[in-house]
Amino acid sequence: MMSSMASEETRTTAFTNVRVPAADEPQRPATRAWTTRLLVLGIVLSALNLRPAITSLGALLEEVRDGLGMSGSVAGLLTSVPPLCFAVFGVTAPRLARRFGPGAVVCAGMVAITAGLLIRPYVGGTAGFLAASALALMGIAVSNVLMPVIVKRWFPDRVGSMTGLYSMALALGTAAAAAVTVPMTEALGGSWQAGLTVWAALAAAAVLPWIPFVRRRGAGPAEQPAVRQEHARVEAPVLRITRSRTAWALAVFFGLQATAAYITMGWMAQIFRDAGVPAGTAGLLLAVTMVMGVPLAFVIPRVAARLPHQGPIAIALGACGLAGYAGLYLAPAAGAWAWALLLGIANCAFPLALTMVGMRARTGAGVAQLSAFAQSTGYLISIPGPLLVGVLYQHSGGWGLPIALMAALMVPQMAVGVLAGRNRTVEDEAAR
Repeated sequence: MMSSMASEETRTTAFTNVRVPAADEPQRPATRAWTTRLLVLGIVLSALNLRPAITSLGALLEEVRDGLGMSGSVAGLLTSVPPLCFAVFGVTAPRLARRFGPGAVVCAGMVAITAGLLIRPYVGGTAGFLAASALALMGIAVSNVLMPVIVKRWFPDRVGSMTGLYSMALALGTAAAAAVTVPMTEALGGSWQAGLTVWAALAAAAVLPWIPFVRRRGAGPAEQPAVRQEHARVEAPVLRITRSRTAWALAVFFGLQATAAYITMGWMAQIFRDAGVPAGTAGLLLAVTMVMGVPLAFVIPRVAARLPHQGPIAIALGACGLAGYAGLYLAPAAGAWAWALLLGIANCAFPLALTMVGMRARTGAGVAQLSAFAQSTGYLISIPGPLLVGVLYQHSGGWGLPIALMAALMVPQMAVGVLAGRNRTVEDEAAR
């Protein structure tokens, strides 16, 4: 796989998004190779930790609701906290990266995830649970934004492959948390607190590879000292990103796919349980939905990076989502495995969005601004979705209206996906 990544070419060009002085001495080949391997390990471990805080909660949502005395509306608020935190904290990531370096910020993000997961089951009460969740989600938010930046900066000629590797690891972590949280909770004595806390160990492991990068604030390994000095002198101009139609289309696409993803992660297991599916099987169905992203998250970015227009991929993924929601509405238990597979394919709009972030900007600085804008705006758009699903579920007494809402949102997602997939860059549009 690494050899295929080395040969891949993309339409993007290298540029360092954080322009601060680097070490004067060039890295030796052996040191450079070790650094690259460590960075790949850090990216993979970080990606594994970007969703278990959410999907582990989705698998145990009924137990958490009973333990904390939550209503359906409050549980809907709980499932809306992730996009809210991503919108609020994600926008700060580029500024933090300019000041401290992206490696240091991601390292701090992994520490925040570890701390939040350790304390949230034991702080007592809904407010404390939400606050501790927000701490973990803050770490996820800054890491979400900076991963495309790190890929663009260190692997400028392998954006598709590295985005695929990162997305595949993210999907694997998502699926693993959904699949094993319930049986692991049972093995630990049936305590939902223990079942949620155990994921802090994985987050702690992700801190370690980033420690050597805490003080490394310079350019990527491929750049020579003269190029680094030139980049240090010439700061990329700040784009008026809001003038770009492509940036807005990508932000809305990001928001709608995030809405679908967080509704799925927060509520799909409950939909199956209410249809008569056992809790353990419902967790496995959620895991199947998430595990579909493991192979497809590696394939889709590689295919998308070779296409001049990514719109057809957005349409195909949306069509799978419509089919999955139709089945979930008509026969949730009878065709449960098929609907889980279809919705898993639809959720691969996330790696497609990440790939388009890397392709719709020419420079690393442009990618940083576009990533922060698209993710922060997108997650802001996605906030009402899970909350509205909880309200509709509580007041309608069933899942008909919530599922109809989920299906309806697929139509605009496909439309803006076509607009975001056009072969153009935000630098050109913002300059007009």
